[in-house]
Order: sequence, then C-alpha cells, then structure tokens
Amino acid sequence: MASQKTFQTFRTIAKIEGVSFLVLLFIAMPLKYIADMPLAVRIVGSLHGIFFVAFMIWMYLVSDQYGKNIKWMFKSFLASIIPFGTFVMDKQWKSEQLEVKS
Repeated sequence: MASQKTFQTFRTIAKIEGVSFLVLLFIAMPLKYIADMPLAVRIVGSLHGIFFVAFMIWMYLVSDQYGKNIKWMFKSFLASIIPFGTFVMDKQWKSEQLEVKS
C-alpha cells in the first residue's frame, strides 16, 4: 500500500532541492567567481548535494510504492538537474498524488 506521506515528503524534498540548486547557480556561483568567495559554493554545494541525494532516495521510494516506471524516474531525475525543473514537475506530481487518494 502506497503511503501518502512518502509522496508528500518527496514533493517537499523536491522543492527544497530546487531552491538549493537555484541558490547554488544564481548566488553562490557568482559569489565565487565575481566576489572571489569560494566558501559560498562549498557550503551551498554541500547542502544541495545532501538534498539531491535525499531527492533520489525518495524518488526511488515513490517509484517503488506507487508502481512508477523508469520513464517517470528519468523525468524526475531530469527535473532535478534542470533549473526550475522540480517546480515545473510539481504540478504533475501533485495530480499523481491526488489520483492515488481517490
């Protein structure tokens, strides 16, 4: 039986991962190369890495519990490596989560 909490946690992690990716790209990287502050990338990059790993784990859990196929996993992975991708995909993930509730 699929747990609603698993999918909701996945969506929350996806949003956090998406925000951390944007902070890394648009704040930390410019600070490193423009303001010569490499520590920003080290800190934000480490946090983003943790969130990315959590995203991948929960993506697998959702895939396993909800019977999602490899195509769904590939699309989810792509969303995590494209800026704003997790926010775009969240609409689909939300509808998929609601379908299971019904």
